[in-house]
Amino acid sequence: MVVMLQRALLLLVSPEWEAKLLGASYFVLPLVAGWALISELLFGARMEKMANILEAEGALPVDNLPRTPGGRIVRAAADAEFEKYKLETESAPEDWRSWFRLSCAYDAAGDRKRARKAMRDAVALYRQSLAHGGSAKPVS
Repeated sequence: MVVMLQRALLLLVSPEWEAKLLGASYFVLPLVAGWALISELLFGARMEKMANILEAEGALPVDNLPRTPGGRIVRAAADAEFEKYKLETESAPEDWRSWFRLSCAYDAAGDRKRARKAMRDAVALYRQSLAHGGSAKPVS
């Protein structure tokens, strides 16, 4: 990113308008990259905080699925476990905890795109519960 900013400044001081336009474009790219990096770090920090809460509650999904000799989770077992978490989320769609566990189930089943979407939903519900003074802390 530093090199891009340096190149952007060199192009911006150039007398040609094409170089100035390219320099402006180069200037925007590190800003976008920085925003993406910060948002991913915040996403990870929120996931960790939610995992800690679930761990304290004893509600984290247990990773006890059978694995192949290569270490991959057996797909049939992951699919069966997934159904349990899907039903839990359908019965409590406003609970970030159920979305967190559903995300873990999607991940175990190998569907990373849906796992990420479910985790984003969990983070949004978690933040919403904090904003409304809800129960985001461990249950005693």
